[in-house]
Amino acid sequence: MVRWHEFGYYPPSRPREAKGGIKAQSKRGALASSWWGQRWIATLESFPIGARLGRGRSYARKGQVISLEIDKGRVAAEVQGSRTRPYAVSITMKPIATSKWRKIAKQASENLLVAAKLMAGEMPPEIEEVFADVRAPLFPTNQRDLATRCSCPDWSNPCKHVAAVYYLLAEAFDRDPFLLFRLRGMERDSLLALLGLGGTTGDEEALVAEAQAAPAEPLTTDPEAFWSGPKGYDVLLKEVAVPGHPVPMASHLGGFPFWRGEKNFGPSVSEINERAMRNGLRMFTGDWEIPADSE
Repeated sequence: MVRWHEFGYYPPSRPREAKGGIKAQSKRGALASSWWGQRWIATLESFPIGARLGRGRSYARKGQVISLEIDKGRVAAEVQGSRTRPYAVSITMKPIATSKWRKIAKQASENLLVAAKLMAGEMPPEIEEVFADVRAPLFPTNQRDLATRCSCPDWSNPCKHVAAVYYLLAEAFDRDPFLLFRLRGMERDSLLALLGLGGTTGDEEALVAEAQAAPAEPLTTDPEAFWSGPKGYDVLLKEVAVPGHPVPMASHLGGFPFWRGEKNFGPSVSEINERAMRNGLRMFTGDWEIPADSE
């Protein structure tokens, strides 16, 4: 594609490689897996933005976005383009008024399913209707709801740099739906407090006070017993070996939205963890030589 310049047409420039950029986890297809992340993208793609969203998707997958910060009513990012210095991108969305947040919280708290899912860190589909009832849509309804700026020379608004941030926002919301609430002006703890889910209940406070009042069990005064551990401890050791699946937790976490490595998050952590366990096993069995220069 070509662009217009005052002296005629010229081919588009290619972006510089951004080392350590934030890469979108999806290599193909949709860039969001949750319904709210997909709704964010679907809403943006419904606006008359044209091919700029496609170029922004490519930027997001290449890792051209260097930084991304989400605050109340505002997103700030840096995107590496064709110039040496990254472009500064800002996206603002008018926060929802506190009075309407109170109404939203009241309606949500009356629905036990909605309240339970919010407490678990999920975004129930019914929440959209709650926002609509108080005439404060959760997602932008038109392009004017999002004010965007970029320091690049492109006259298009939004440009491909802004579009790249749009897509990475979908993955950020995917991971933590409360970031979408933050963009609309409400922090997670404040929302849970409005829902009546913040802090501790009376019963929980009683348990904490009881635990604090309980006398602590003193340590043994016998140094041999302290260092040797309880009797029969050697039986608990049994066989020491590297497990077949070294990082089960990493596989449950899935893609990490702000991961900056060349490999995906799961394989990278698994490789490091497996190497550490093998070294630990060698140390345990005595098959480990300390380098001379480390003393």
